[in-house]
Amino acid sequence: MFLTKFASKITIIHRKDSFRASKIMQQRVLTNPKIKVVWNSEVVEILGDSKKVTGIKIKNTAGSRSSLACNGVFLAIGHVPNTKVFVGKLNLDEKGYLQADRFMHTNLPGVFAAGDVQDIRYRQAITAAGTGCQAAMEAEKYLAEHEK
Repeated sequence: MFLTKFASKITIIHRKDSFRASKIMQQRVLTNPKIKVVWNSEVVEILGDSKKVTGIKIKNTAGSRSSLACNGVFLAIGHVPNTKVFVGKLNLDEKGYLQADRFMHTNLPGVFAAGDVQDIRYRQAITAAGTGCQAAMEAEKYLAEHEK
């Protein structure tokens, strides 16, 4: 929905035959005249020259392939944090997000959380980069304090 403010046309390539988002978000997307959905498909290649994106190659679940001309590609893959590797090691909330304090510290000293695995609200590249910077600065401080 956010991208419709800047683009005249949006095409969503979706791997399944339905959305799992809230009903209201589904309705907003499906009734927006700027948005077209290509179901049961995935992007297999991004096309372009050395300066810009010119299109994508798409493969559907039946195996057929097609191309779509476009000027940009934005990736968004689900809303489930990829944190299974941390179960039993780091504190996670009920939805699987890493729990961290405002300085990105987890419950394990010297381990910091950043990005989409700890950001339950925004889940955006810019906030992930910001929390990554915070975590890196905290890690540097931690290492300096624990130098032997």
